[in-house]
Amino acid sequence: MKYLQSLTATQQIGLLFLILFGGLLLVSAGAVFVAMRDKSEQNDHGLTKFAADLRATWVGALVFWLAWVSGAAGATILFALFSFLALREFVTLMQTRRADHRSLLLAFFVVLPVQYVLAGSRSFDLFTVFIPVYVFLAIPVLSALGGDPLRFLERNAKIQWGVMVCVFGLSHAPALLLLDFPRAHDRGAFLVFFLVVVTVAAQMLERFISEHMRRRPVARHIDRDFGLRAWALACLGAAVVGGLLFWITPFKLPQAMVMALIAAAAGTLGEFVMTALKRDAGVNYWGNSGQVTGAVGLLDRVAPLCFAAPVFFHSVRWYFQLRS
Repeated sequence: MKYLQSLTATQQIGLLFLILFGGLLLVSAGAVFVAMRDKSEQNDHGLTKFAADLRATWVGALVFWLAWVSGAAGATILFALFSFLALREFVTLMQTRRADHRSLLLAFFVVLPVQYVLAGSRSFDLFTVFIPVYVFLAIPVLSALGGDPLRFLERNAKIQWGVMVCVFGLSHAPALLLLDFPRAHDRGAFLVFFLVVVTVAAQMLERFISEHMRRRPVARHIDRDFGLRAWALACLGAAVVGGLLFWITPFKLPQAMVMALIAAAAGTLGEFVMTALKRDAGVNYWGNSGQVTGAVGLLDRVAPLCFAAPVFFHSVRWYFQLRS
């Protein structure tokens, strides 16, 4: 562990990518081998689902690599593109009216770029209140100017919620790259990696535990697999994963486990909330193939990160008293 901590930031990131892509290559090779040996219909369905998740993991790993290679500015632009696509998926599956077009134009072409410019310029004081305060007041004003009172509150709440999740929440991921720790410089990329790994680990553990433990769903009409025991165990498991990664972060071991626990809890609960929104929209996943909306399911992949990123960002910034 002392040897790992003695490596430079560039050497540590190189080691992380070597482990990450090496592990993905081994898993991919194993999946191909299993698919060639077992061609039963039941296992074929499971392998198809696993292959889709594996492809998403490959894409996420490549995106993380591109974010690191392109630096803070490139990562900010990359996540801004993700926010645009995620917000587009959210809006296309929610009912809006002609009077909401002004609010939607504001969200896509003003709010989104301004939020990411604030993140990239490290204007974190304004960055944290721009959407929850100013944008939340501006959106209903523009909708009211459209002159359509039908389901006014419901329509505006949907737009506000989409902006909050897809823009405000996701914009905190690249903001982590710009946090500057007094005694640990150039650790932003590690924080993003730490957050993504912990969030994904919590999701996978929760699904695995739910499948192998007696289910006691707390909200049967939203998600039959979500139970408090499985959720708590998944968060604790993610905390252990975070503890194993403490050497790449500015945290000590106990701090890393607590921060991982916070991120895991926020991400898994966020995914549960987004499941409720999907039930309300009448779809099983955001990339609903039954509707011609252009949605491809990106929001399904990034939804937990949209909830975990702001909670993790502000927890880290508050605990370490960071101004930038």
